[in-house]
Amino acid sequence: MIRRKLIAAALLAALPLCAIGAETSHPELPPTDAAVRVLRDFPPVQAAGHLLRAQEANRDKLVAGPHEWNLRLTRQQREVPSNPTQRYPEWDASLERAVRLPGKGALDASLGAAGVAFAELGQGDALHEASRLLLTHWFEWLRQKEALSQCQAQVRLLERQSRSVQRRVELGDASRIEAAQSGAALAQAAAQLAQAKAREAASRIELSRRFPGLPLPENTPDTLPGQAEGRPESWREAILAHNHELGMARAESLRARLEAQRSDKERMPDPTIGLRMGRERGGEEHVAGLTLSFPLPGAARDATGRIALAQADAATAREAAILRKVEAEAEALEQNVRAQHAAWLDSKEAAERQGEAADMMARAYTLGEGSLADMLMARRLAFEARLSAQLARLTALEYQDRLLLDAHKLWPLDMND
Repeated sequence: MIRRKLIAAALLAALPLCAIGAETSHPELPPTDAAVRVLRDFPPVQAAGHLLRAQEANRDKLVAGPHEWNLRLTRQQREVPSNPTQRYPEWDASLERAVRLPGKGALDASLGAAGVAFAELGQGDALHEASRLLLTHWFEWLRQKEALSQCQAQVRLLERQSRSVQRRVELGDASRIEAAQSGAALAQAAAQLAQAKAREAASRIELSRRFPGLPLPENTPDTLPGQAEGRPESWREAILAHNHELGMARAESLRARLEAQRSDKERMPDPTIGLRMGRERGGEEHVAGLTLSFPLPGAARDATGRIALAQADAATAREAAILRKVEAEAEALEQNVRAQHAAWLDSKEAAERQGEAADMMARAYTLGEGSLADMLMARRLAFEARLSAQLARLTALEYQDRLLLDAHKLWPLDMND
């Protein structure tokens, strides 16, 4: 039973991502091969690989056992008090080794396999956390890049507007107050553009430093978010089935129970057997025999067993706590995907309506039926609505991709590929 559980845990750690995610196109993300490359080269992922190799070596150590052969040599001189001239060289040699009692070797092998399974899950968890970090910084950069693009478009629009107003002032069709208003709006947009450039540069540097070699697109992808298809329970079940944190908690709980069983076995110490050979009285007597020794167990062994049992209970409690945490996070994520999609649709509609209002105000001003201040306010509101809609689109895409990532339907990240 224990071996079957260990094999299942190891297979869970090695499962590749679902083929649906690998086949689905995601133009809002970096190319799949580039993303996989930088994620596997991420230092915490490399560190998890080293820890896995350490656990593999520890497994071999546990299978081999803690006991080794011990060679003991004795050289002595015997003197006869009644005849001081009689001296006999003597020697003694013994070869000894402790022997694991039945059942201990199997538990040691199970402990080694449990450690490897835990490390494999740890490697998967490191890869998953690196993927989450990549998504976070990638979409942060896309939002800043989109904000920069919108600010650039707004500055170009207000530059044309400012030139038009200046021309009208020269022709006497507009007042200098309107020219000042137009110039102030342009200066304000230019200041926003400068701030947007700084934020975009900072987020780009952060992304490039954390994930060097990741190609960055020239333009912000115009991918539209999709709805989370299927029953909410199906997404939550998929996330729970592939959650490495929960898998590690279960593997640690299993390993703690094995440790408790092993400590209980250690209440009976391992015996030491040996072969002894010697020569006494200068070779007149030869000695050969077997030796057997048992350590006498004391209170320390009993305390060690109670410690292991308490640690196993603590690991079981931690597993239960992590299960609740992961269930809550999975449900919240699935609901956020739907909420962010709805928010994007509302923002998109608001941006379209505000854009129409700004166009009507511009036509009214051209026909002399509206003021420049009203038109500039309408354009500013339209700009903010467009920017809000674009940012909402990217946020909805981020939550959508995060859901696919947690369900293992985004990137093929099996380390054994």
